[in-house]
Amino acid sequence: MNLEKAVRPVFVPIVLGLTLILQLPRTLAADKKGDWSVAVGGGVASLPKYPGADQQKIQAIPIISARYRRFFVGDAPGSGTPAGLGVFLHEDEHWKVGAALGGDLYSSRKERDDRRHLRGLGDIKGAARGGIFASYTLDWFSLHGGAFYDLKSHQGATATLGAGARYSPFDRLVLTAGPDVVFANRQYVQTFFGVTALQAMRSGYPEYTPKGGVPLIRFSLAANYQLNTRWSLGAAASAGRLEGDAARSPIVRNKNQTLVGVFAVYKFR
Repeated sequence: MNLEKAVRPVFVPIVLGLTLILQLPRTLAADKKGDWSVAVGGGVASLPKYPGADQQKIQAIPIISARYRRFFVGDAPGSGTPAGLGVFLHEDEHWKVGAALGGDLYSSRKERDDRRHLRGLGDIKGAARGGIFASYTLDWFSLHGGAFYDLKSHQGATATLGAGARYSPFDRLVLTAGPDVVFANRQYVQTFFGVTALQAMRSGYPEYTPKGGVPLIRFSLAANYQLNTRWSLGAAASAGRLEGDAARSPIVRNKNQTLVGVFAVYKFR
């Protein structure tokens, strides 16, 4: 099995809850179409306390994934939602196109994450997202993208566009690296980086109404090592930088956002 396809790290949603999601298996059973493929695991990540924070927190990351033919349960590719249901609409040697529905495991931001700098801003609850994704792979190089909308209509819409390179120095080890660009509409950037009149009154921040655009660019690295046919171990890191109106928000304490994680995965079949 191609390990890079089976366990690929994705750092979202700094799309934008800044939760590191260790993306499992949207292609877990790609080498055995028609068969069930199930994997479970977990990891630990160090990530910013909230988008724009200057302090880190440690968070456990559960990994659960299953696939049967074109259908999968687990990560919704490109959405940043680890708990999803989806279907591959088209798959061939190079292209993968699909649609998914998914939801967050954690709240996107809580005042208690930083009572000093988030006081009066309120919590941002997790989102339920729906959208489409696609990828193109040619040998060691790949392009990928996705567009998702919050079905609860409070976090708006996001899209990602990225590229990746894969290198395997020997059979059991796969190294991956690549950049991503995150796009977001006005509603999304307002939710995470804006300050409404009510929030300004409660927090002491000036009122701030940002526009949509590109709130984040990032570069990710990962190493995945397959111990045997069942177990694999991995490590991943991502360096991101807030841009545009997101970076100029009075809430932001640090424009540079770093995530680091380690994980283990067990594949049943």
